[in-house]
Amino acid sequence: MPYIPLAAAPRDGGFFNRWLLIVTLGSTMVLAGCGEGAASKEGDAPPPAATVRTETVETRDVKIQGVFPGRARGAREVEVRARVAGILEERTYDEGAKVAAGDRLFRIDARPYRIAVQRAEAGLAEATATVNEARRQWDRVEGLFNQDAISARERDAARSAVELAEAQRQTAAANLADARLDLSYTDVKAPINGVTGLETVPEGTLVAVGDLLTQVTQLDPIHLRFSFPETDALTRAQGQMSKGDPAPPLTLILNDGSAYGMPGRIDFTNAVVDSATGSVTARAVFPNPDGVIRPGQFLRVRVLLELLDDAVTVPESAISQGADGTQVFVVQDNKAIATPVELGPVVDGAQVIRKGLSGGERLVVSGLSGLRHEAPVREEAGQGESKPDAAAAAGAQVVAGRGR
Repeated sequence: MPYIPLAAAPRDGGFFNRWLLIVTLGSTMVLAGCGEGAASKEGDAPPPAATVRTETVETRDVKIQGVFPGRARGAREVEVRARVAGILEERTYDEGAKVAAGDRLFRIDARPYRIAVQRAEAGLAEATATVNEARRQWDRVEGLFNQDAISARERDAARSAVELAEAQRQTAAANLADARLDLSYTDVKAPINGVTGLETVPEGTLVAVGDLLTQVTQLDPIHLRFSFPETDALTRAQGQMSKGDPAPPLTLILNDGSAYGMPGRIDFTNAVVDSATGSVTARAVFPNPDGVIRPGQFLRVRVLLELLDDAVTVPESAISQGADGTQVFVVQDNKAIATPVELGPVVDGAQVIRKGLSGGERLVVSGLSGLRHEAPVREEAGQGESKPDAAAAAGAQVVAGRGR
């Protein structure tokens, strides 16, 4: 049926056209109302529960350890220098060999110093003769003075001659001791037990007083100097040491990744923070009787920083970022409750929680994508308690330093 505008419709059909218009508008309003009602009912329907995997939060004892790189150095590194001048006649040690304190390393031409000793001995003998003559003169003068045969002035002069002769003899004795000391310096000896370095001047060289001849390095014990951030837990550990608590044990890690068999200790921590790096320098001491550790080696030291009793650890996958910071989702009454937490270090792949959880909570560890606070959740079937491995049960460890 073709559409006929109302204005053009015949007068005798006006009633029918008006009735048709009313029916059409009414049907449209009814259909619109039905659509709005259906949409309203669909919006009121709750969202479906998200499927998540959960674990029960457990606590265990945790060891927090830091690994820091360092450089090995000898406990003492002594420069051996010439103490007298002369021709270096002989090197009496093997370069790089172990020596004991007092072993001869070099021999300097001693002939001039032997002559100096002989000269000093002669001077002492002369001074001794002078003393003896002055004393004999004093004995005679004293007897004459007692007989009133000489004046007091003559007696005092004789006494002064004895005292002057005694002083001259002491000077001669000191000269002899000095000459003998210089003679002993012609045998250059090792000042400490250790390992020798290369000779710096060859035999036949004229050396002066203070010239460097070689270096001796003490290997037992061995020192390891390292640095750690001022904010690191090692600062707290050293603070406990200053109060008399036992020093934290140290483990030296060799280049092949194995642990050195002897424990060490920290014997020095700098009280000043390096303003350029924000780090603090420390020194560790390790026994080294077999000379396994050599100065200059790049090694790592593992330091026990902190012991946490009944610490809360959770999988790293359970950590997310919310509007208020770091958070986890705890399941309560089939709802995911966003819970703010304070993180500690990572322990064997598990995140230590310092604040926010106490243990026993049901924690969402998988299915966090799109999860919101108080969203309904459904736990996956067959998901039970988390089972920490043997290493975690024995007390986990964390590498919190650099040079890992």
